[in-house]
Amino acid sequence: MLGFAEVYDYEPGKVDWLAHNLPVEGERPAAPIIGRVMRDDAVLCRPTERIADVLESIKRSPYPFALVTSDDRTLLGRAPSSALDPASDRPVWDVAEPGPKTFRPHVPAEKVAGAEPLPSRNSCPVTFIAIIPRFFFFASGKA
Repeated sequence: MLGFAEVYDYEPGKVDWLAHNLPVEGERPAAPIIGRVMRDDAVLCRPTERIADVLESIKRSPYPFALVTSDDRTLLGRAPSSALDPASDRPVWDVAEPGPKTFRPHVPAEKVAGAEPLPSRNSCPVTFIAIIPRFFFFASGKA
């Protein structure tokens, strides 16, 4: 088949390929997509976790928030440290900001930088539970 010894059909498709930062060719192979700047080191927590416990995890994180996820890692909300009382035994979902704006990893970086309103001045959640760090917005001139 066209001189190739082995040919594969990547069933999940091109979007999945791009989302996982796999190598690409074509007219714009190095075009910046947000998947290339995303980080996966944000604190994740479940809605039922105690606020005090989540706040302790955030203190060890480079980000001032936690991402609230379901058991299957679906993003449900964002819990900023400023909304968390260190003495509280309540579940974090009681104070979380539900439904934050997210982007998929294959979205062009300029589209995210030009988003109005910006999802956050510090970061923006990306599906696959990762974030775009603050430096991206500064580099784009949008911060």
